[in-house]
Amino acid sequence: MGAGETQVKVWDVPVRLFHWLLVLLFAFMFFSGKSGSEWIEWHMRAGYAVLALVLFRILWGFAGSTHARFTSFLAAPSACIECMKHLLARKPSPYPGHNPLGGWMVLVLLLALLVQTGTGLFANDDLLSNGPLYDLISKATSDQLTMIHIWNFNLLLLLAGAHLIAVLYHAAFMKENLIGAMFTGVKRLPADAAGGVVARFASPWLALVLLAVTALAVYLIVKRPF
Repeated sequence: MGAGETQVKVWDVPVRLFHWLLVLLFAFMFFSGKSGSEWIEWHMRAGYAVLALVLFRILWGFAGSTHARFTSFLAAPSACIECMKHLLARKPSPYPGHNPLGGWMVLVLLLALLVQTGTGLFANDDLLSNGPLYDLISKATSDQLTMIHIWNFNLLLLLAGAHLIAVLYHAAFMKENLIGAMFTGVKRLPADAAGGVVARFASPWLALVLLAVTALAVYLIVKRPF
């Protein structure tokens, strides 16, 4: 730890688990989506899991810990400009949670994942497999949503690449270990910035309840038992 820095716990366990589970599922979706029809069932199951996780993260953005909430990291354009100046000048980050640019990236990624999983529910491959809600719409509409599903995945790859580049930039030029912080929950902050950080951590039991709710919602959407 550098001089004038202190360690502050920022990320709660639900946020960290969400992040790494999403990374693993996204990688598996890429693999299974490119590996032929024998993997399509697993591809779809991974998509259902991603949808449940994304819905959970949206709820956690309102009910979760301080730095998990949207209100803590969705900033005005002026704050984004100031953040960009900090990054270009390679100054120590004064942001305990997501910086303003990273915060908007989180929202864009969540929305893109919602589009991806939502269109997948209605998609078809013109061969053997259809999404679980395929029969609710016309074939032409399904074809359109399938095309969005394909192109949106390319967008997600670009967003994931941009996210990785940002993480590497922080590591190389700002000496900020964002990957380690997402494992431990602890970030290094300038002492003057850390002094004003007062985080409230929500109960993990609340996170489990919300995840159960979103998992049940996805199950009901996919299986339509009623």
